[in-house]
Amino acid sequence: MLEDPVLSLPRLDLICQNGPLLTNLQYRILKRFWPTRPDLSRDIWFTGPSRVGHLFGEDFLCRIQGKIVADFGCGEGREAIELARLGATKVYGVEILSERLGIARELARQAKVAQICEFVMRPPENADIVLSIDAFEHFDDPGSILREMDSMLAPQGEVWISFGPPWYHPIGGHLFSVFPWAHLVFSEKALIRWRSDFKHDGATRFSEVAGGLNQMTIARFERIVEASPLRITTLTALPIRKLKPLHSRLTREFTTAAVRCVLVKK
Repeated sequence: MLEDPVLSLPRLDLICQNGPLLTNLQYRILKRFWPTRPDLSRDIWFTGPSRVGHLFGEDFLCRIQGKIVADFGCGEGREAIELARLGATKVYGVEILSERLGIARELARQAKVAQICEFVMRPPENADIVLSIDAFEHFDDPGSILREMDSMLAPQGEVWISFGPPWYHPIGGHLFSVFPWAHLVFSEKALIRWRSDFKHDGATRFSEVAGGLNQMTIARFERIVEASPLRITTLTALPIRKLKPLHSRLTREFTTAAVRCVLVKK
């Protein structure tokens, strides 16, 4: 029997033929080198005073002037409040978690934009622009989300989406990317087992962790949109700064930091 002097590993041919053995081996590697939750640093491709402006481009700030905007999945409402300050006529922060709605309403009151910026589970009128920020890699059923967005959109309106990192990004596995592309090297079972040592929410799959991870790739996103009531007018794959020289249509899945796109009704 071949053994590793540190991990006392069983024969490699048996490991490759036995799923549980491979999972156990990967778990032991993760446990040895990352015994606690890792401290991850991420590629930040936007900076400046307006997060929304850097996510969608300065042209977006001109487009919202005098418009009704719905921020879908607004969380605690910071971007929605920013939109109200930047010139939208009306902003609806859309969120299904009531505790977040309460926080968002208080923040809007403090920012003195409560009359312009409302936080609801569903907007009472159709929006000229429906916005989604950093969410499409987390939705459990992104196809149904696009249908919901379409139902909130005015006939000539636009859906603006920004999400990332996509699944094949070096840290597309978020917490599970303890080193670049670790979420592609280790199995889901091994990573979930490792996570359960310091997270105790009972998750058994990537999709069940807090916030969810749906393994969204750029190509998969395009297919989901194609099957929806919406169509893509523009899609930009924003490159990872350090990998920009390698960024192309062929390499975009592995070299894209974030996706920015605009959708309209078919």
